[in-house]
Amino acid sequence: MGNAELENKIALVTGGSNGIGLETVKLLANNGATVIVGYYNGEERAKDIINSLPNKNHMIHQIKLEDHKTAEGVAEVINQSFGKLDILINSAGFTKPVPHKDLSSLDIELFDKILLANTRGPYSVIRSLMPLLENSDDAVVINVSSISAFTGSGSNIAYCSSKAALDTMTMSLARVFGPKIRFLCVSPAAVATDFVEGRDREALTELAKKTPLQKIVEPEDVALAILGCITHLKTATGTKIVIDGGKNL
Repeated sequence: MGNAELENKIALVTGGSNGIGLETVKLLANNGATVIVGYYNGEERAKDIINSLPNKNHMIHQIKLEDHKTAEGVAEVINQSFGKLDILINSAGFTKPVPHKDLSSLDIELFDKILLANTRGPYSVIRSLMPLLENSDDAVVINVSSISAFTGSGSNIAYCSSKAALDTMTMSLARVFGPKIRFLCVSPAAVATDFVEGRDREALTELAKKTPLQKIVEPEDVALAILGCITHLKTATGTKIVIDGGKNL
């Protein structure tokens, strides 16, 4: 798949060097966008990614969700290079598997770390990039959430809470920043990435068997949903797109 539908569009993807973020980077670039790949670590890997993309105007920038100054830094670079931002994808995040009943293992430090990464981190990025989004004629912010936000089932209680907060934040932002900027969530079930420690393909296959579609959610599936939000869902804002094979039914 590839065309120029996103030509002249500037996109930033946090967590863009692996998993859902990486597939989104590739899909946006293949559809004509200029992409800034936000990475946490692995600068060389990020460089290899942009070197593999069509056209050579792409950039990389380190973004640490716990350090708001890195979000301010990427905003400054984008402003100097392009003067606007059309597409912001908040794909970076963090979790750790902890049984929901094991409150002793989900200590306060871990709880705070998860909320910082999955809720405050995206807010910090949005806040820093808002002036550039407002410079666009057709801006969209897409937060990668999870069905854990509304099922209450996920890698741990803090993760579920952080994604529920992200969903609500998305609605609040959509209400006040229209019509210039759309805000959407994509909400997958367990995705075939290494995001959750210890969850392998075999485990995902067993989970998928219990869903109506009996299909594993691949990172490419989520990236396609993100692209659809950008290019086709022009009158959608403040809502979520569920990509779970029917798991939540």
